[in-house]
Amino acid sequence: MPTEHLSFPRQHARTQRFTLGAPRAFTVAPDGSRVVFLRSASGTERAQALWVLDLEGDPHERPVADPAALLAGAGEQLSAAERARRERSREGGAGIVGYAVDEAVETAAFTLSGRLYVADLRPGGTSPAPVRQLDVPGPVIDPRPSPDGRYVAYTVRGALRVVAADGGGDRAVAEPEAESVTYGLAEFAAAEEMDRSRGFWWAPDSSALLVERADDAPVARWWIADPARPAAEPARVAYPSAGTPNAEVQLFAYPLDGSGRTEIGWDRKRYPYLARVGWDAHGPLLLVQSRDQRGQLYLAADPATGETRMVHADEDPRWLDLHAGAPARTPDGRLVRITDEGGARVLAVGDRPLTSDAFHVRGLLDVGADDLLVQVSAGPGAEEPETGEIHVLRVNELGTERVSTGAGVHGAVRGGPVTVLVSSTLERPGQRARVLREGEEIAVVASHAESPVIAPRPTLTRAGKSKIPAAVLLPSGYREGDGPLPVLLDPYGGPHGQRVLAAHNAHLTSQWFADQGFAVIVADGRGSPGHSPAWEKAIRHEFTATLDDQVEAVHALAEEFPLDLSRVSIRGWSYGGYLSALAVLRRPDVFHAGIAGAPVTDWRLYDTHYTERYLGDPAEADGEVYARNSLVTDEGLSAAADQHRPLMIVHGLADDNVVAAHTLRLSSALLAAGRPHEVLPLSGVTHMTPQEQVAENLLLLQVDFLKRSLGMA
Repeated sequence: MPTEHLSFPRQHARTQRFTLGAPRAFTVAPDGSRVVFLRSASGTERAQALWVLDLEGDPHERPVADPAALLAGAGEQLSAAERARRERSREGGAGIVGYAVDEAVETAAFTLSGRLYVADLRPGGTSPAPVRQLDVPGPVIDPRPSPDGRYVAYTVRGALRVVAADGGGDRAVAEPEAESVTYGLAEFAAAEEMDRSRGFWWAPDSSALLVERADDAPVARWWIADPARPAAEPARVAYPSAGTPNAEVQLFAYPLDGSGRTEIGWDRKRYPYLARVGWDAHGPLLLVQSRDQRGQLYLAADPATGETRMVHADEDPRWLDLHAGAPARTPDGRLVRITDEGGARVLAVGDRPLTSDAFHVRGLLDVGADDLLVQVSAGPGAEEPETGEIHVLRVNELGTERVSTGAGVHGAVRGGPVTVLVSSTLERPGQRARVLREGEEIAVVASHAESPVIAPRPTLTRAGKSKIPAAVLLPSGYREGDGPLPVLLDPYGGPHGQRVLAAHNAHLTSQWFADQGFAVIVADGRGSPGHSPAWEKAIRHEFTATLDDQVEAVHALAEEFPLDLSRVSIRGWSYGGYLSALAVLRRPDVFHAGIAGAPVTDWRLYDTHYTERYLGDPAEADGEVYARNSLVTDEGLSAAADQHRPLMIVHGLADDNVVAAHTLRLSSALLAAGRPHEVLPLSGVTHMTPQEQVAENLLLLQVDFLKRSLGMA
């Protein structure tokens, strides 16, 4: 069907939010000779293929591994472990969804339908075939070549194994002693909340591996059933809810010569969370956290003896955040970390901060011989707020230099003299991946992503006395004098989820809702990332502050935009779903209808690492903090106002992150209180909604509910 005949909801669903066909997962060879990436064949094709952009001579792209050819037309088969891994990473694609490379970026390893493949990335390489399947036990998860490219380590059924890159000598390195034990896989808390998806790490000389051993025997077992298939056995999952035991995590060094393992030791009782692991020329580097996340240690480890030495310690009275790419070490061995100092989030090398409060450092992108590459937004001391912008900064001891140019959202991957700068702007759809050598553009990686049938027109601003970052979108045909419009707040509104971005595609769905007759407001209140540590940490024990900021934003923006404050609605998913339900239950004086998608309703039912960071230990809080911040308690609705407002609750019944019990408990409490509401259960749907028909119809049903509830129909 031609794109121009598609409605936005259908196009939005079919293209998986316009991500299909766009290049992603870039790796740059250290000599700058090639760029490796994933991309599907079109804007509606889910299967990702492995590609290389050769930069020697005239830059040109070439396909390396095509999933359709490798599977000879057969359908993809995923194990339960692989499906869980993709759910943790919110991966909705198919085909080759990830890969790993050796140090020279000459060899790549990946899985496809549970099988292990190795690819030669060099042009005209010496291998018998550019891609070959290795005959190993499956289903394979997370294969990673050794730095020298001679071996591939991978996990299968909880065991860690190693095979030669030519397929010979496959053997087990570590095998589970019990059903509850896994080697080489990140446990639930790490994968879901710490942004650590890996469970093993190669030594730089390829002689040994660091391997995580996780035992989830202490973790409570929950059951995820599909009521639409009563004959199907429920899935049994280990879920560490707030205040309950986590998995027991250890770290071992395994030499490849089989000489035995050595446990890496630290005070696991005081610092149970293994948050980050790396192994560079200076040895293993660990970051471990206390359970309350107010203390953490940076540890250097000796893989031969297992002894660790503290390199640095951090403490914070609220909590300590984890950051992408950090910690790391410079070539001369100094610790590189992202830390909060003097009210700002800064980049520090050794004991010296290298950035000021003009920047809010968001992640470490690369450590070079002479500089560091970081991702930043405007900090509390910035001259201009640069609302919604994210930039790439080059940092060394002499100062800072902005690599990205123009208002937008920018990220980068670097290897030697070559940088891939990936940029999104408000003016053009999608992302543009430019390849720079010594700062000069030498190529652009082609994108096959579809162009949306609508164009958003957000006004980025700061709202109210708190200067809350906000985006306001009016209907495309709106003219001054048309009168005030019904309002739809469209937030995420909580930790880790920035929605106000200077990027075209970030506002597509909000614009579509605006075109249905709403003034749409997106506001990033306290708790949302990207401005200052104080802004993010203001929600300690007070998730309700995020609702206060939505109220402040809508009232302040009504002084500048045509908002009908007698018809205000709100919609959201996950934390945004919680915020939507909180709005109609606690502030019916402001909000007249809400849609809560996959909402957390009882924070005792959400996981340890996330919930305890913000609300503390349920036992220590005596339940009062949890009761105040939850929508429901064992006694029913929590602190709900007397006035009733229409509420639609949407939940995937296969969700193993925010389980459907959240919605069922809320619905039961609403019914007991005599409050009419609508519940939309999604059979077979997880926390993501990648199914085309589901994603499309969800948008249409939401508009219908909002118009009915606000008297617009």
